[in-house]
Amino acid sequence: MSWAYLLIAGLFEIVATTLFRYTEGLTRVGPTLAFFAVGVVSFYCLSKAIIGDNAIPLGTAYAIWTGIGAAGTALIGLTLYGEPASGLRVLLLMVLIGSIVGLKLVA
Repeated sequence: MSWAYLLIAGLFEIVATTLFRYTEGLTRVGPTLAFFAVGVVSFYCLSKAIIGDNAIPLGTAYAIWTGIGAAGTALIGLTLYGEPASGLRVLLLMVLIGSIVGLKLVA
């Protein structure tokens, strides 16, 4: 169950960082409230992943959580916002995703 919580935490992290672009420096109330609410859910799920019988070690959980957030947010930027998709950038994203999978496999 810890891994499910960690995956959910990572997905909510992607949503939070995507929402952040709409807050305009935390000056727009709706997007700012949504950003903080989604962020709290992400942190809650992360905390559930590192506590309990099948807890994931903190360092591993944090690396995977931030990796999911970073890779997912970068992919959203590439696909929805037209951010540059150079070959090197895509290669490095693939390495990041491979590292996340690797951490899961060795945990």
